[in-house]
Amino acid sequence: MALLVLLSLSIGVADFSWSGIFHSLINHSANSDSSLMLVSRLPRTIAIILTGIAMAVAGMIIQVVLKNRFVEPSMVGATQSAALGLLVVSLFFPASALIIKMGVATIAAVFGMMLFMLLIHRIPPTDFLMIPLIGIVFGGIIDAITTFIAYQTETLQMLSVWQFGDFSSVLAGRYELLWFTGVLCIIAYIIADKLTIIGLGDNIALNLGISKRHVTWIGVGMVAMMSAVVVVTVGMIPFIGLIVPNIVSRIMGDKLRRSLPAVALLGASAVLLCDIIGRSIRYPFEIPVATVFGVVGTVIFLWLLLRAPAES
Repeated sequence: MALLVLLSLSIGVADFSWSGIFHSLINHSANSDSSLMLVSRLPRTIAIILTGIAMAVAGMIIQVVLKNRFVEPSMVGATQSAALGLLVVSLFFPASALIIKMGVATIAAVFGMMLFMLLIHRIPPTDFLMIPLIGIVFGGIIDAITTFIAYQTETLQMLSVWQFGDFSSVLAGRYELLWFTGVLCIIAYIIADKLTIIGLGDNIALNLGISKRHVTWIGVGMVAMMSAVVVVTVGMIPFIGLIVPNIVSRIMGDKLRRSLPAVALLGASAVLLCDIIGRSIRYPFEIPVATVFGVVGTVIFLWLLLRAPAES
């Protein structure tokens, strides 16, 4: 993680040297290197870390709530619904504050997830592969509606900014909303034991005095808010919430109190690595991190689906 942070701070199109940073610190005076670090490089790295943590933790929460290891926010309609809500509020109230846009996107994400949960309500628990497949179709329908509205209103270019996660435009003053996701991750760690009990089954939760309904809606609301903030700030980044929790759960088990810090660390490291790859392949041009992670995530997701079950 520390090595990836140093690489992320060092790679970029603009001329930069660490000696200039040290010179600025020693002399207590700003120069071009320190200005570049504070305005661009450091905000971008922080935004990448917060995004990776938020989407990985959101994926872990939704997997526990739905009791299915093959779902993530983009597979339950959360990110697609957030983009639809953001597009609608941008069309009708283009001058609204960012916090209002985030609020509308969060409400849209909650409604999208509620509709998805109604769709899968009658699916038997043993048919666990049907839930992600329905989620992919459901997300595709919402995405198609959003694209149609954008086409009719000539806002496809604006929509593309939200559909492809990219950190190239992150500067100081344009990413601070992501700190809210850090607060939500802390809350998730506080209620981690209750989420773990919910994941063990309805009867166990009832016997232990845990309100399944309340904890479930708290988890759904947190996932919706995290998804909305990420979409509003940097756009959609798929597969983080699917791949990272599965890797950690296979190594550390399903106890969230123990695994959530590892999920957060691996999520941040994975997004950092993909962003560095995207900046290095065609330097000085950039490939969006969503594209890089999409390729890697697709391969790993197919492996998770098609791999042979382990022998007992």
